[in-house]
Amino acid sequence: MTALLDVGCHLPDLSVDVGDVCAAVDADPRLLWTFRRFYGLESVRRAPDQDLRDLMSAAVAGLTALRGNEHRVRYVILARTVTTASRAGETPVEDVCAALGLPNAVAFTLTQHACATGLLAVDLAGQLLAGDGDPDALALVLTGEKVFNPILEIIPESTVMGESTAACLVSTTGERDRLLGYATRTLGAYAEQFPPYPLDPRFLKDHNEVLAEVIRDATRAAGVGVDDLALILPHNVNRLSWSWTCRLLEVPLDRVLLDNVPVTGHCFTADPFINYVHARDSGRLRPGDLYLMASVGLGATFSAAVLRH
Repeated sequence: MTALLDVGCHLPDLSVDVGDVCAAVDADPRLLWTFRRFYGLESVRRAPDQDLRDLMSAAVAGLTALRGNEHRVRYVILARTVTTASRAGETPVEDVCAALGLPNAVAFTLTQHACATGLLAVDLAGQLLAGDGDPDALALVLTGEKVFNPILEIIPESTVMGESTAACLVSTTGERDRLLGYATRTLGAYAEQFPPYPLDPRFLKDHNEVLAEVIRDATRAAGVGVDDLALILPHNVNRLSWSWTCRLLEVPLDRVLLDNVPVTGHCFTADPFINYVHARDSGRLRPGDLYLMASVGLGATFSAAVLRH
């Protein structure tokens, strides 16, 4: 049974107004109005003085369950949206393993599902650990990345990108936050979609419908219904998109934790895990609650996972 033993996150101190982000890429003023008025986007967190290794290490620092258990970590998985993580010759994941003192870890990068790769990484981590058969072994999943190129600043019809990060410690024996159902679907027709090119209008329509279908698939895999979910932990793309998806699911919008959309923006693969930490620390999740993590990656992959707190 795959379980989240612990989750930590890091929100950089610097808050950047979405107006400044749009100005930096010379975006149409009407887009900024849409971001603020309809999408509920106000600012994002950025870390100009920190590289990817710093941001990953800062998220791992929030994992209290890792302390004293470094020797148990068998896998370290960097779940990325953008396939190119660093310059040739640089080894950020291995450097983090060395800095954290993980002597037995096999480290690698996972891509292909774009911003939905974080959920894929958790599912894969559980499968790898189960295959090893060591109940004490752990896997560390790292999510979030740097906005290292102007084309990553915004997704024009969708969101603004931030640099907050998250880390998950995965086990097969945890008693809480157990993964009950996972579903994913890729629409290959949109494989070439990537900023700064305009998104296919068909994708904007399919996005909400397919996401709702995948959420239903995940709940069916878990043996529960959408109405049984106490909370949905979303990707922080925008508020409007989730309002449409909730209509299709026939669930109230207040069941989706959207608190971070205005202050973090969309943080690549990290959003559902950042939202988990927020929900846990604010008392939005109670023992035994069913909740769902959801994310969509351009390309286009839709993923959802049902867990019990």
